[in-house]
Amino acid sequence: MSATRPARPAPRIDRSLTLHFYGDWGQANLHRVFCWLSQEMVDRTGPHSRYAIWNGRGVADAVRVVGRGLMDVALSVPVAFVPPALEGRDLYAGEPFPHLRGLAVIPQDDRMLFAVERKFGIRSFEDLRRMKPPLRIATSMDDGENTVGYCAHRILEASGVSRGELLSWGGAWLEAERPDQVIGFALRGEADAVFHEAVMAPWWREYAEKRDLHYLSLEESVLGALERRHGWLRGSLPAGYLRGMDEPLATLDFSDFLMLVREDMPRDVAYLLTWCLCETRANLERVYRHIPPERAGITYPLDPARMARTLIPLHPGAADYYHEIGVL
Repeated sequence: MSATRPARPAPRIDRSLTLHFYGDWGQANLHRVFCWLSQEMVDRTGPHSRYAIWNGRGVADAVRVVGRGLMDVALSVPVAFVPPALEGRDLYAGEPFPHLRGLAVIPQDDRMLFAVERKFGIRSFEDLRRMKPPLRIATSMDDGENTVGYCAHRILEASGVSRGELLSWGGAWLEAERPDQVIGFALRGEADAVFHEAVMAPWWREYAEKRDLHYLSLEESVLGALERRHGWLRGSLPAGYLRGMDEPLATLDFSDFLMLVREDMPRDVAYLLTWCLCETRANLERVYRHIPPERAGITYPLDPARMARTLIPLHPGAADYYHEIGVL
């Protein structure tokens, strides 16, 4: 199948549609995806179609607004954190969303990363527990919505360094929503350590260039416990990925955006959305091709076989498309 020309005649819906997409804060990758997708849909639906892109956070809030029927389509980050929503576990305890369905995964190769200034001499979590330094750690808020903050705190708790433990050592927590804001604390000298994602983004490279850092691998027992309890996946980064990363790093995978709908979306609409996502993907890739794929906000080239692996059930309309092209 060509990345630039559809393998079959383009489908069309003659009736006019109104769809509400739920993206990010407004200038990041989720909004870019929906800007592309909405234009492709405009070209293939009735003359009075309207597509709105709402600002959001792109984390657990995205799952909830689709699950509650407030939005038609959303992207949530990372993909591995969504399956518990179907049963009402983890971030979604007490409010299951069994009717969530996937359209596609938009790939972004990402990891959680814990960096500490070298002056503290901390090279491992064992050092951290033994030395009990008064670290000022910058991360995102553990507020029941932000998956980064939720993840960072669960990792630290599993590693024997809870929020209360750190405070008892004279440490502090600095919290913000976005990775650039979080790393900004460290660049201004307000934080001694950063625990966050978006490792491919320029903020991490700037931080690594301006500060001497140690990067802490997660312990095998912690990775195993997180996988058993939450279904979170292991990840790694190679030596040299950032300045000062002297050896390969074992950490948690934080990859990929999951495009969500409800199962009551009309089948032809879900099919057309999925067709546009896969058959016109070159138009999205073009936005990122000036950046090496391992450093880009979207990991191109997009592969429909990978896009179909949503970790939650596919909408029947999406499954129809993937069956047609032979990747299911």
